[in-house]
Amino acid sequence: MGILKKFALLLWRIWFYILLGLPILVMLPVLLVVASAERFYPQFYVCARIWAKCIIYGMGFYPKVKCAEKMQKGKSYMIIANHTSIVDIMLMLIVNKHPFVFIGKVELAKIPLFGHFYRKTSILVDRKSQRSRQYAFNEAQRRLKQGNSICIFPEGGVPNDHTIFLDNFKDGAFRLAIEHQIPVVPITFHDCKKRFSYKFFSGGPGKLRVKIHHFLPTKGKIVGDKRALREETREIILQELQNPTIH
Repeated sequence: MGILKKFALLLWRIWFYILLGLPILVMLPVLLVVASAERFYPQFYVCARIWAKCIIYGMGFYPKVKCAEKMQKGKSYMIIANHTSIVDIMLMLIVNKHPFVFIGKVELAKIPLFGHFYRKTSILVDRKSQRSRQYAFNEAQRRLKQGNSICIFPEGGVPNDHTIFLDNFKDGAFRLAIEHQIPVVPITFHDCKKRFSYKFFSGGPGKLRVKIHHFLPTKGKIVGDKRALREETREIILQELQNPTIH
């Protein structure tokens, strides 16, 4: 890679972190109010989507979404997607107009400014701690009972082994979906790793393809069906990654 290209990528990456914080600073008075109580979460979600759009479009990305089925306002869903990049978070906010609550890794709460609001409005989990995983599960139960949707990246984080195409899924999301009899919404993100991976001198502006698949019903299923549901969901996303239906 040439020196000029490395320098351009360096500036582009620095611009990402500026965009990460700048919209938060601009909206700070409003965010402090809407993040202060759960009853304001729908208003906070509007701000979160504005923040996400500033980053995605500000970085030169443009989402292209193919939707097989649309979510209905006022219904709860379990939203599932593959996870390869930090921009998965912003892209998920853009493609879903209706509010959902993230279950995400606790490490993101350490990011200055962003981490404060992430911690106050998401369900944080330390995957290495059984106690933390149980807390996150219980908190997700509580938020689902309030009528919220939940979003989980069921791989449990971005795999350290970059040769892994799609890691194994954890059970938690599927157990929750069955216990609350809510549909699973499989979503495939095609280009996030290519456009903005965790390798610093890589990526670039361009298209971010998203496929929202037909929902998987859970009505009538029991907890013992969670593994079959988990593998069915993973297979849908895997097949789309291997044989894209959106170009």
